[in-house]
Amino acid sequence: MKTLIFPGQGSQSVGMGQDLYKTFALVKKIFKEADEKLNYSISKIILEGPESDLKLTKNTQPAILTVSYSIFKLITEEFNIQIKDIKYFAGHSLGEYSALVSSNSLSFSDAVYLLHERGKSMQEAVPEGKGSMLAVMGSKIEDLEKYIEDIGKDKGVCEIANDNSNAQVILSGDKMAIDEISKILKSNKKKSIFLPVSAPFHCSLMNPAAKIMEDKINQTNFKNPSVDLVSNVTAESVRDSEKIKSLLVRQIFSKVRWRESVLFMIKNGVNEFIEIGPGKVLSGLVKRISDKVLSKSINTIEDIKSLK
Repeated sequence: MKTLIFPGQGSQSVGMGQDLYKTFALVKKIFKEADEKLNYSISKIILEGPESDLKLTKNTQPAILTVSYSIFKLITEEFNIQIKDIKYFAGHSLGEYSALVSSNSLSFSDAVYLLHERGKSMQEAVPEGKGSMLAVMGSKIEDLEKYIEDIGKDKGVCEIANDNSNAQVILSGDKMAIDEISKILKSNKKKSIFLPVSAPFHCSLMNPAAKIMEDKINQTNFKNPSVDLVSNVTAESVRDSEKIKSLLVRQIFSKVRWRESVLFMIKNGVNEFIEIGPGKVLSGLVKRISDKVLSKSINTIEDIKSLK
């Protein structure tokens, strides 16, 4: 059984999808639809940059969706490849929107709008410089939870934002608290790296963004997806559109349970993960979570042809 997985923030690069855009009218059409919905040229930012504009969360999120969905449509329409035995769709954070569009739960146009608004509201939820995110390598999640407990609440919020794999966990919160836990990790000879992000995603500091997005998501038409979605919030499958809406709201301030999601899919018979979108982040994480399954990334013409 197979799962299609769609990447999130951090997979972007200036020029992503450029060969596909130059070669296929279908991709140009999708990029144009994104431009028209947003009333500015997200296409130009994707294809030409500058990188500083692409890295703005309000641009990154719809940009990654646009490229991911273009690749999916090329596979299914231009190359007419039927990927058989798909049990689940899943995505990392914003990648859930790519999964929902590809499984006919949400229109591309609505998803582009929602992700632009999601990115903007997440960016504005915390004043610049007040929040921080830290990638921790090689530490058990239980140890990190104890370190978080040790620093207490005095220095602000410090929470687990992404449980990505056994080897990588992301922490998010107030800058003072994240700085403090960085010192604790260093003193315990644990490796960590501050992430170049402008806001602390997937923690309780994102509650204002979730409130803004709740109205926008509830006003949008969702259908039950054609294939079960594995939710970041629950690490379980869901197919009910109303439940999906509430999970998308909770996802903004909740931990991304990616490691658990992958293990859930493996437990339920998945033995091949196909990443559709820019970069190779998710297929790399799958390999770290389990060496008993196949994983590959699809983002070039050659990659698409290899699916036949």
